[in-house]
Amino acid sequence: MSEILNNQAYRQDQLKEIILDLHRGKDFDEVKARFERIFGDVDSTEIARLEQKLIQEGLPEEQVQRLCDVHVNVFRDSLDRAPEPEAIPGHPVHTFKSENAAVEELIEKELKPTLEKLKSTEEEGARRSLVQTWREAHRRLLGIENHYSRKENVLFPFLEKHGITGPTTVMWGIHDDIRAQLKKISELLEYADEAPRNELASRIDKLVLPALTSITEMIYKEHKILFPMSLETLSEAEWQNIYNQSDEIGYTLVRPGREWEARADQKELTPEARPSEGILNPEDILNMDTGSLKLDTGSLTPREINLILKNLPVDITFVDKDNAVRYFSQGRDRIFTRTPAVIGRKVESCHPPESVHVVRKIVDDFKAGRRDTADFWITMNGRFIVIRYLAIRDEKGEYVGVLEVTQDVSEIRRLAGEKRLLDEPATH
Repeated sequence: MSEILNNQAYRQDQLKEIILDLHRGKDFDEVKARFERIFGDVDSTEIARLEQKLIQEGLPEEQVQRLCDVHVNVFRDSLDRAPEPEAIPGHPVHTFKSENAAVEELIEKELKPTLEKLKSTEEEGARRSLVQTWREAHRRLLGIENHYSRKENVLFPFLEKHGITGPTTVMWGIHDDIRAQLKKISELLEYADEAPRNELASRIDKLVLPALTSITEMIYKEHKILFPMSLETLSEAEWQNIYNQSDEIGYTLVRPGREWEARADQKELTPEARPSEGILNPEDILNMDTGSLKLDTGSLTPREINLILKNLPVDITFVDKDNAVRYFSQGRDRIFTRTPAVIGRKVESCHPPESVHVVRKIVDDFKAGRRDTADFWITMNGRFIVIRYLAIRDEKGEYVGVLEVTQDVSEIRRLAGEKRLLDEPATH
């Protein structure tokens, strides 16, 4: 056993040195040849473990993300030799792969041919037609947001419960880079009809085609690293939970199959949040006759409390004193995606890597008593969104957690004058 452990440690150290040599700027072909001599093959779990270790030892996540493509290229031959795991239609991995196949087909058969024609076509009418074709294809490509969101909000939380955080953080950062590229392409398409041909051709080469490459490279990373690692790590019950929570976010270009389901003895529900601490006697909080909870002002049944929270005109999320998500309201029109998989997840893992330092600063300030609120507002898809973070403290002033309150105030901002009369109810 000690020989096996020592060999694993040796391989890990050697892999780490190869990655660090890439970071130091050593010749790629030389490093790749050294890798082939030492290893010959490597599996996805080992790469994930390597990234995790590098981050834990202090290598900044953005550096791992920046050279992620280089890392994969070093390991590509080995990864290509590894068989891809099979999945039944309906299994989350099968759905992810089906989406990727549809995205690749859209890129290779529609987007790239259209872009190449557009770069060389000079006739104005033909160019306008090609731009319109591009717009429609780009609109469908934007549906990749559902694919990335399901990874971030459903799959990643389950991997994090197994201690896998480095690879998920790196992937989320790449998602955000791709999102930024797609946004710039959307902006380019607003005036593409009128853009001079040479200028548009240059933008296609420098912005659009690299973005499409980033997407296809992410697909490769998913198939060769993320999915094999996830299948090796997660239980059938966890895959069932991922399956159950995926519909709420939606899919990209495909409808998932329904043939797969977990074995009957594996269909356990997502664990609920831990029970509240400090409750010694149920009779102190529960009216045994009515089943209602005693509150500071009045009492409500659990069903009434749940309905009230679901129907608030705001989204709320509660994070406890240990930085774990304990609750979120499931309203009809949530502004930011939340799924049951985030319950118990560390709040830092619920945000894009580029904003994690802000979240940590807010929570640290709340815990230290330096502030009680932090307010932000953004414009998103034409809506004006206000996000408030509120420190929750008990009667003694001790920190209990943080409440995030998010509201679309677009209509409120447009109010003027006064309104004192009741409108007639809308007819359906």
